[in-house]
Amino acid sequence: MRWEQQVQYSSVSDVGLRRRNNEDACVIRISKSEEEFHRRGHLFVVADGMGGHAVGELASKLAVETLPHTFFKSKEEDVGEALRAAVEAANAAIHTRGSQNRDFLRMGTTCTALTLGEHGVYIAHVGDSRAYRIRRDRIDQLTFDHSLEWELERSGRKADLDPAARNNRNVITRSLGPERTVEIDLEGPYPVFPGDVFVLCSDGLINHVSDDEIATIAQDLAPRTACRLLVQLANLRGGTDNCTVVIARACELPANVPPASPPVRKKSQGELGWPWLIAFWVVATFFAAGVSLLLFQYWLTGTALTVLFGSALIALGVAAMRQHRTLNTVSDDSVTTHWRPYRTAVGQSSSDLVRKIAHLEIELRRAAQEDGWSIDWDEHRTALEAAAQARRERRYARALQEYAKVINLFMKKGARVRKSAPPPAGAVGNNGADS
Repeated sequence: MRWEQQVQYSSVSDVGLRRRNNEDACVIRISKSEEEFHRRGHLFVVADGMGGHAVGELASKLAVETLPHTFFKSKEEDVGEALRAAVEAANAAIHTRGSQNRDFLRMGTTCTALTLGEHGVYIAHVGDSRAYRIRRDRIDQLTFDHSLEWELERSGRKADLDPAARNNRNVITRSLGPERTVEIDLEGPYPVFPGDVFVLCSDGLINHVSDDEIATIAQDLAPRTACRLLVQLANLRGGTDNCTVVIARACELPANVPPASPPVRKKSQGELGWPWLIAFWVVATFFAAGVSLLLFQYWLTGTALTVLFGSALIALGVAAMRQHRTLNTVSDDSVTTHWRPYRTAVGQSSSDLVRKIAHLEIELRRAAQEDGWSIDWDEHRTALEAAAQARRERRYARALQEYAKVINLFMKKGARVRKSAPPPAGAVGNNGADS
């Protein structure tokens, strides 16, 4: 990605319909100069605090304050390592604050931080918030959920869960703050192509909105509209948790600007390094000693050393060739590098999603009329007519944009009065197939 390449971005953080406090936090830091962009790139962070009441709020707030400051002030040249160090600093800040007050003891937060620049994309991640990449019609989950369910699935023990464990399957296994040190996943660097969309979100979104819906909404709508609609869908489907969404879209390159060079992984340099050289030197020395002993007719010792270290030399040579081949393997950088169970999905067709949102609009309109919500019905009618016209012309992205306006009218003016009411059974607003 180049400095001249624009980035469209937005964020929304919402308390949801069932919580009193918003324990989520997010921050976006766009590089202010070309030099800063070359060093660090743009930074996007989502944190989901835990601990109840003000404790979770404090943990996530400390994360989004400490991480950007440390990252941009760091002297570390490697962007990925600087990002990892910034997350470690956030962990230390939260742990220290928690240790100073019994009420804050073991407070914690998830943290997903993404940096976007000439180096490509790096992600530092702890917890079960997520980072996605949407490229054309495909959505790739670039982070691993540090939850009991995902950890058991990775170890192949998910089927062995007893009923009590199944109830706790979403308990997270890793977070910032509770411990003095924390293991941080560092993903990337991934290349950035024009049109790529990156989504960071807390579990308040993914509990109610499916990956294929996220893909289509983030791809078809501008980041600001997409963030708002995703959060509103989560609320309309129950809003059981705080919900935070950050979206960044890499725009097209200016005509006179060449594309950036693909990012290079450190381990892909094709060099075996000093440990291999030392191992060869030691084995070769003992092999030569065995041959020398044979020349001086020390048959038993010479034969043993020659056979043993000759075999070791052959084995070491074969291992070195395999390692060298692995380091020089050319991979398809357009494919997400991951191990199971990172996920890939195809975006829901725009026509299907528009039909689903249209059914949801009917439900909301009926509720608004029955309960007397204060809605600008003229604006509603204009947007609805524009959506219907776009559907007839099969311009589904435009139709989705107009329906997003309609949903926003309802959510701004009336839907909050239903805060304590669960969504109707079988409502078409759920993320399953239409009935």
